Amino acid sequence: MTDNELKELVAGLAVSQAKTDAQMAKTDAQMARTDATLERMGITLGNVTNNTGSITEEYFYNCLFEKPVLGGVKYDKVRRNIGGVGLKSEDEFDIVMYNGDSIALIECKSKAHKNDLIKLIERKAENFRDLFPYYSNYKIYLGLASFCFYPELEELAKQNGVAILRQKGDVVEIEANNLKAY
Repeated sequence: MTDNELKELVAGLAVSQAKTDAQMAKTDAQMARTDATLERMGITLGNVTNNTGSITEEYFYNCLFEKPVLGGVKYDKVRRNIGGVGLKSEDEFDIVMYNGDSIALIECKSKAHKNDLIKLIERKAENFRDLFPYYSNYKIYLGLASFCFYPELEELAKQNGVAILRQKGDVVEIEANNLKAY
């Protein structure tokens, strides 16, 4: 290979490298924009999920506050979002109902799944007793509240003695005392 051919080859490689570098810079910029978009979408989806969870909890809390009965057991107090940190566990309970000898722990999900039920059965009662030892001798009942159940989940809940709470019928409260015609 002659010196000129070698110089042309090196020059061609330099041009190719410059084109590659320019394309890589464009790709990096596009990836940065895509990453920013995905982050915004993740935040938005997280907010939607949190909002849906809050809506579900609010709905079932209002229903139970109005009529604090589960499985024929009447409760004196209904609280929401009770959390605690203990030596063995940390947990939050969506809705807790209290009376003199019983506790009802209600887990709220917009669409319930089998793993939600399993977590409720296997951990929630034990965690509650650990976090709130004052109630360690109380009977603890469990309930799964959701806007959407599938038949196998309902059956599994029934087999395990877990209450199923769902919306049904005429449950809308209308406040219209100050109604005005336009």
